[in-house]
Amino acid sequence: MSDPSFWNDQAYAQKTIDESNRLKTQVQGVKDLESSHEDLAVMAELIAEENDDSMLLEAEEGMKELKRTLDEFELNLLLSEPYDKNNAILELHPGAGGTESQDWAEILLRMYTRWAERRGFKVETLDYLPGDEAGVKSVTLLIKGHNAYGYLKAEKGVHRLVRISPFDASGRRHTSFVSANVVPEIDDDVEVEIRTEDLKIDTYRSSGAGGQHVNTTDSAVRITHLPSGIVVTCQSERSQIKNRERAMKILKGRLFEKQLEEKKQHLQDIQGEQSDIGWGSQIRSYVFHPYSMVKDHRTSVESGNVQGVVDGDLDAFIEAYLRKMIDVS
Repeated sequence: MSDPSFWNDQAYAQKTIDESNRLKTQVQGVKDLESSHEDLAVMAELIAEENDDSMLLEAEEGMKELKRTLDEFELNLLLSEPYDKNNAILELHPGAGGTESQDWAEILLRMYTRWAERRGFKVETLDYLPGDEAGVKSVTLLIKGHNAYGYLKAEKGVHRLVRISPFDASGRRHTSFVSANVVPEIDDDVEVEIRTEDLKIDTYRSSGAGGQHVNTTDSAVRITHLPSGIVVTCQSERSQIKNRERAMKILKGRLFEKQLEEKKQHLQDIQGEQSDIGWGSQIRSYVFHPYSMVKDHRTSVESGNVQGVVDGDLDAFIEAYLRKMIDVS
């Protein structure tokens, strides 16, 4: 970084700075853990020498805090797959069920936005298609922050809601489904072959908020990758060119994720194993009625505080899943 020519390549320079900051954070984390451990060791000696029970409560609280910090630090180190550190692209798509499912998608949108904000991540809306009466028909978010993809890959799958629908005049209980797809934002230096002749590109008028210009020009972009059938859209920018660039980035991430999934499936076929965690599988249930509970079907982690979970308190579910996957591998 001290080389005079360091800033000649802006993109490379920024990646180097980001990596430097990541390593500095890890080193500082180790130093903080060592310092806390030393403080508690000194406190333990004082308690033993002076037989001072009044310090026990403080020591116990210190131990709990040290364990919490150590667990979080360890989890960050375990997110070591090649693209765990990348930004994440999150897509939400309601299943059958009309307004009820679309409202559930909007609740999940709010949940993930709040979770990201708690972690200090930035959230950008790349594509937003509102529901006919309420909620959303589809939404694509870019969540920017270190390890955003590493954490959010735990959320890929189908999320099930059970509640008394506010849209049902008879007050009946409804079950709704929303699929969440998560892919890493792929850097330009990662090669994913996309042939121009394999793309169908359409432009259309943006349907979301964004000012008069966005809503009155064909600035939104839809790209269909014909061989795979993958469709991506972007309407967040006023410029059609910028929306096309962003849509291509999303497509690149989706295709890269598809390649990884195919490799994993091929390996499982060779080994004769079948995974019960895949795209389209139900991963978690959120029950508001007849009782209150959120249960992750992959890890059996439960919470009776449904409102807290939909307000963004997801860490227990994400951590349990990631630790399980690390133990399995």
